[in-house]
Amino acid sequence: MDVEKWFEKNRFIATDFSLDELVDIKKKQKKRISCVIPTLNEEVTVGNVIRELRDTLMKKTRLIDEIIVIDSGSRDNTKKVAEEAGALFYYAKDILPGEGYAKGKGENLWKSLFVSAGDIICWVDADIKNINPKFVYGLVGPILKYRNINFSKAFYQRPLDVGGGLKNLEGGRVTELLMRPLYNAYFPQLAGFIQPLSGEYAGTREVLEKVPFFTGYGVEMGLLIDLERSFGLDSMAQVDLETREHRNRPLNDLSKMSFEILQAFSEKSNSLGVFVNLDKINQMYTLIEPKLSGEKIEYALAKKLFLIKHRPPMVTIKEYREKFMGWQEASK
Repeated sequence: MDVEKWFEKNRFIATDFSLDELVDIKKKQKKRISCVIPTLNEEVTVGNVIRELRDTLMKKTRLIDEIIVIDSGSRDNTKKVAEEAGALFYYAKDILPGEGYAKGKGENLWKSLFVSAGDIICWVDADIKNINPKFVYGLVGPILKYRNINFSKAFYQRPLDVGGGLKNLEGGRVTELLMRPLYNAYFPQLAGFIQPLSGEYAGTREVLEKVPFFTGYGVEMGLLIDLERSFGLDSMAQVDLETREHRNRPLNDLSKMSFEILQAFSEKSNSLGVFVNLDKINQMYTLIEPKLSGEKIEYALAKKLFLIKHRPPMVTIKEYREKFMGWQEASK
């Protein structure tokens, strides 16, 4: 499917979906929905995330059937806080012990497929400060409402805390400086994803069980590649959740995260024969341009051609040798 057409057709806003309508569709389809939260030392925020989702989406409307926390081995009170807030709690190392344990977010997501009961699984990060039920119903909305969609990815503005103040349109530094350029170069069909590394997304068990998961921070990058290649771009959607406020990581942490993602991307690309086939490197960059229109942010795609050349050593250029090498010989 053409990226520009997909960008317009399969892009939604959380408020496009009515919670009551989604509950009705879910009952008619006889679906179960699991909400899974991966954690590592999240005692400060995880309780509020669970309560906000549980009160509206389990107690009041029954859109979701369970909230599960999969933990990487927290040393704080994450387990106690999560269970008191009403979530089921698992340590990732205790799930499928015969498969061993690899610490990381992707490990938690992969193992959550084993312990969750949902036909649809929605993953939500634990550090969201402005958590809202739309972080779940906005993502499951396209999957419930449109039979051709089996995966949905969140996008949002991520304000960057600069000197005690929030600067809009500047968050998602690893996305803009690493991931989107790599997708544009090697997997341009994914260039329309506004936040390819966002931690909130949902999918049907039917597709999620059929794709591999990287165990660390490369999990989101790999899932998009494998889902698109296996099921097609038209089966995927992205949903505007407006704003996500969370703790901004220091550059040192982002550097390590980027290296881990690059490792995973290199492995994935090599396995698909992309890195070794230079003809597959795309030269057209698809920019996503967010623009403020009053209080609303509108998104548009723009394309720019980048042509690079790898220049040889100057000494191999005939004209250079004639000009300088002859001069050097004469000056001896």
